[in-house]
Amino acid sequence: MSRSAEMAGNRVSVDRHRHAAAGWWPLVLLPIALLWSYWPTLIGLIRDWRSDDNYSVGMLVPFAALYLLWQDRRSLAGSRISPCWWGLGLILAAQAARAFGLFALYESAERYSLVLTIVGLVLLIAGWQVFWRVRWILLFLFLMVPFPGRIHNLISNPLQTQATVSAMFVLELLGVTVIREGNVLVLNNRVPIAVAEACSGLRMMTAFIVVASVLAYSVTRPLWQKAAIVLSSVAVAIVCNLIRLVITAFLFLWTSSELAERFFHDFAGFTMMPLAILFLLGELWIMSKLVVAESPAERPQT
Repeated sequence: MSRSAEMAGNRVSVDRHRHAAAGWWPLVLLPIALLWSYWPTLIGLIRDWRSDDNYSVGMLVPFAALYLLWQDRRSLAGSRISPCWWGLGLILAAQAARAFGLFALYESAERYSLVLTIVGLVLLIAGWQVFWRVRWILLFLFLMVPFPGRIHNLISNPLQTQATVSAMFVLELLGVTVIREGNVLVLNNRVPIAVAEACSGLRMMTAFIVVASVLAYSVTRPLWQKAAIVLSSVAVAIVCNLIRLVITAFLFLWTSSELAERFFHDFAGFTMMPLAILFLLGELWIMSKLVVAESPAERPQT
């Protein structure tokens, strides 16, 4: 090959690399522009995580998602990165939802559009193969957004009533005389305790759903068992909150109100999470005993 032909081939190769690099520039600038655009939404999310105990677990969701990605790093390393323009459609749909939220003053629509934008960016930049591998992690990101106000009220108020009624039932089974006045329980005709909205168990529910989702993703189990773990976290939260309420009620009866309140807000808050994890692990153990692997000798001959 002549020197002139070799130089021409090198120029063609350089031009191809330049064109390829030029094609990636919009994919680099778009996330930066969207981050700048969503910055007020992110600040509002952080403010709510810090001020509302019911949704403080949302602050841990992005870090948990990064941990799950790191856990899957080997399988992701073998995935082919190829931009998919369907992701641009998701981003546009997210911006339409955001515009609706801005005009209708629905803050939750803006926040959910932020997560949908992240989903669209992954599909647009990384492509379908990577997107499909991390689809459950992307879905998990929606848990970082607090419930909309209407949904919060639809869940919180019934939970508060259910917690009051359940605590009264268990306390009466344990020999305590209980008179219920709305969400206030009068124990042994002398000690009133109020089951406030903070006692409804919503904070436990949001936290336990996040923990159960991480656990379900991390274990190697059939899909139905993973779904059962996530769904059962609601029942686990209700049971753990009931245990906390009953113990607190007995502390109000036997000790001082200061000690009872300190237990409810401090000690019980730390102990309920390990208890919930024990419940979930116990559920996994039970499900493993319900399903028996079929041995080769037992398989029908074809």
